[in-house]
Amino acid sequence: MIHKKKVVVVMPAYNAAKTLKKTFDEIDKAIVDEVILVDDASGDETAQVARKLKIKTLVHDQNRGYGANQKTCYEAALKRGADIVIMLHPDYQYDPKLIPAMAHMLASGLYDVVLGSRILGGQAVRGGMPLYKYISNRALTFVQNLLMGAKLSEYHTGYRAFTREVLKAVPMEKNSDDFVFDNQMLSQILYLGFRVAEVTCPAKYFAEASSINFIRGSVYGLGCLWTALQFRLSKMGLGSFQLFTFRGK
Repeated sequence: MIHKKKVVVVMPAYNAAKTLKKTFDEIDKAIVDEVILVDDASGDETAQVARKLKIKTLVHDQNRGYGANQKTCYEAALKRGADIVIMLHPDYQYDPKLIPAMAHMLASGLYDVVLGSRILGGQAVRGGMPLYKYISNRALTFVQNLLMGAKLSEYHTGYRAFTREVLKAVPMEKNSDDFVFDNQMLSQILYLGFRVAEVTCPAKYFAEASSINFIRGSVYGLGCLWTALQFRLSKMGLGSFQLFTFRGK
């Protein structure tokens, strides 16, 4: 807890049995009040490992997708009274040691969202990010910044922290259950004018780290561009899109 704000880490998990303990062990329990893991019908022992670690564990009865997993994560965190929610992948790709910094940035009241950027600091490729993914990341981010009027270093990190107010304001139920969920959610956050900060985040790439193949990556990229275009058209009053229709607006 920070400044009387409850900090909850959520882990959207799929086949993370080999890396979960290492990730969990590096979470600062002096800062984090609770960890919630949602197992998206893994084919390994992810849920069993999580329960042995005394992690609050929820299991989907069938594989619903990365976006659907996050929806369950955030719903569970809000129900348990979280004021600050940090999404950490249990595959040990992102460094858990950044959690205190991200949580303090939100608890300070200066920011509403904090992103762990693999691009800031220039270490992404050295950390093992494939060159084609790095180039795709930079190209997509450039176009998205132009269309959405932002200056983020990347839109595609899976390391994110939110205040309770953000999670309650964003209509997540309208978003995809697949990988483009991340981008849709971030676009909605920018549309609503929330304050977004970034921190440099070293990322690791290895056999057990989650990744999507070229075809699914291409579909994801097209989805990101379509989301950014909807954002721009909505801002210009040239279209009405479900993603950017908000309660009370």
